[in-house]
Amino acid sequence: MAGMKITVGYLYPDIMATYGDRGNVETIVRRCEWRGIGADVTELRLGDPVDGASFDLIMIGGGGEAQQRLVAADLGRVKGAGIREAVAQGAAALAVGGGYELFGRFCQPEVGAELRGIELFDAWTIRQSAVLSNHYGSISEARADRAIGELVARWGDTYLVGFENHAGGTYLGPTAQPLGSVVTGHGNNGDGTEGVQLENAVGTYLRGPCLPKNPALADFLIGAALRRRYGAAELAPLADGLELAAHAASIRRACLTGAERSRLRRAAFAQAQLARARSARIVLSRVSLYISPRWPRPQLARQLPARPARAVVARASHPAAASGPLPTARPQEVLLTELSDTRDGAMARSGATQ
Repeated sequence: MAGMKITVGYLYPDIMATYGDRGNVETIVRRCEWRGIGADVTELRLGDPVDGASFDLIMIGGGGEAQQRLVAADLGRVKGAGIREAVAQGAAALAVGGGYELFGRFCQPEVGAELRGIELFDAWTIRQSAVLSNHYGSISEARADRAIGELVARWGDTYLVGFENHAGGTYLGPTAQPLGSVVTGHGNNGDGTEGVQLENAVGTYLRGPCLPKNPALADFLIGAALRRRYGAAELAPLADGLELAAHAASIRRACLTGAERSRLRRAAFAQAQLARARSARIVLSRVSLYISPRWPRPQLARQLPARPARAVVARASHPAAASGPLPTARPQEVLLTELSDTRDGAMARSGATQ
């Protein structure tokens, strides 16, 4: 595939880039480089128009309501027509978080004027809270007011993983197709759907960034961009060991029960305590041996706290072994099946009671 090249338009890199969303752009560039494909990235800021014929892939990250208000007017008046034209001509697009919301019809905050979207997607967002995400007193308070946590969605014959943190509920119109169905997490609005897909354009609440641990989605966007420019393209497979390991770790984390999450937090606290104690011993030994001649080595050895037993260190270092027996690992497919069955059953019961 040497000699091939795609052009990427990256919208508002200085404003809409929370949760490491620039990593999505870096993933596209790197996966192209590994295949000998060029990827030219153009950063489009406030006032820069979008030429629909110039870009094979358009990307926008997320941001809070303040960031959305900064870009909404420019996105609609200066860039919207070009984005819609590019997607209609086969270009790929990835809109994440707050960018996903602005690619729809509108976003209505709880307080203040409605934010008009570019109407690429037949979708709209209603925000339930006016509290900024960093103004909550505790994570429990934030979780009661927002959708926060691991998100897993079935997309075709694979799964997409990521982290979600949003106060808005996005609703799909009659012409919109969801990107996937939620296995665990909240997704669009709790109705079992996640994101939206229009031809090669994708909107999603998957954050983190999402493409590094979802190589299938990254390659879908690259393939669409190549087809738009060259008419046809077949991507050579890559050795995605690290990417798939991160993907599997996200699924395992999403499948944990509340009790298992508590045990993980206790294990992390125990690890931090051991690390601090270990660092204190190292610092004390260096200061005593090399700075203070009044501490002979035999005395220093007696002054320092005893090293924890190997078994204790090994147990505390296990991520799920703060207390009780170590959990028995279950296959990833079994966990996903259990979660799917649980969600399907809950939604069926909810429909029966309405």
